[in-house]
Amino acid sequence: MLYDLFAYLDKTFDIPGAGMFKYISFRSGLALILALFISTAIGRKIINKLQRMQIGETVRNLGLEGQLSKKGTPTMGGIIIIFAILIPVLLFTRLNNTYIIIMIITTLWLGTLGFADDYIKVFKKDKEGLRGKFKIIAQTGLGLIVGITMYLSPDVVISENQEVVNSSNVVEKVHILPTMTKSAKTTIPFFKNNNFDYAWLTSWAGDFQEEVTWLFFVLVVIFIVTAVSNGANLTDGLDGLAAGSSAIIGVALGILAYMSSHIQFASFLNIMYLPGGEELVIFAAAFIGATIGFLWYNAYPAQVFMGDTGSLTLGGIIAVFAIVIRKELLIPILCGVFFVESLSVMIQVTYFKITRKKYGEGRRIFKMTPLHHHFQKPGNAGIQALIQKPLGVVPESKLVLRFWLIGIILAVIAIVTLKIR
Repeated sequence: MLYDLFAYLDKTFDIPGAGMFKYISFRSGLALILALFISTAIGRKIINKLQRMQIGETVRNLGLEGQLSKKGTPTMGGIIIIFAILIPVLLFTRLNNTYIIIMIITTLWLGTLGFADDYIKVFKKDKEGLRGKFKIIAQTGLGLIVGITMYLSPDVVISENQEVVNSSNVVEKVHILPTMTKSAKTTIPFFKNNNFDYAWLTSWAGDFQEEVTWLFFVLVVIFIVTAVSNGANLTDGLDGLAAGSSAIIGVALGILAYMSSHIQFASFLNIMYLPGGEELVIFAAAFIGATIGFLWYNAYPAQVFMGDTGSLTLGGIIAVFAIVIRKELLIPILCGVFFVESLSVMIQVTYFKITRKKYGEGRRIFKMTPLHHHFQKPGNAGIQALIQKPLGVVPESKLVLRFWLIGIILAVIAIVTLKIR
């Protein structure tokens, strides 16, 4: 919005400083600062409003340290994050950019889904919230929108990276091809030729290979959106865990978006170039500012919880952002905390069902899942679990900090994989 205004002022009246809005770094900085301001200053007013409406968290006694003290803490604080992301994005990005349109739709779509889930839990007093099948339908719908838009939009194109190899089979330099192509290619880590084409999996389709390839791509998008948004939702169980982890992932995604949309850096890193992807850096800056600002109130001890309004939105944004910058295959590394949290639940449930069928009673691998709760349960306290350690309870603040450190390490690894082949 302001980009077009200041571009007009610069061109027509040559106003000093108006040309600054041409620079991604300047607009990204403004987006970060404004998102921080909204999530902290305006966030306080939203929290007060939630408290007056008595929108408090309902807590079941699961025997976790400090759990009952969270009862009554305002929830649905994800509204703060959504406002803090959307307002800077609407002000500082080019709103005719297809990637930005996709990200705005993602934020509103999953924000509405999470709000509906929280509304049912809080106001309808239904602890189960929105039924799982409706969540899956909504997440599938978003995956269809994203995948089909990337297929049909003429603006979603790539310029491929091409290596120049000498007689000794050593790469001397990398060229970014001048032609822009519609492609279902993505980046795959740890391989020398790190461009992976989904078309390789559909060579059997003959004359319909292109259509089948994009159909397969859409299914992959649906799976990733569903998996990551639910993974973020499971991770949101400790004060500041989901918000802090998301901020770390947002920094990595912002770096990857900048590198992919800068032709010189794309050539240096030997990755595909994404024309128009530079606007996503501004979205990433707003995302980082919103999540860090939210930590002002959500860090231990939390004054507000994000609820599904926030967690589903954060996970969906991360998933779609990684997809549109063609880095979705890095998600298991980059979102390793979300991945392990989800995996712990799947392992626990599967093992419990198998042992109940075999022995007549279910047994557990972990003391409790998602994984972060395993560290909050004391070992050898009447809990039949294969893994009892640590025997003592890890304080919540220390546990969250350790998960953040793991997230930082994984984010660095995800970026470094672009050169490790």
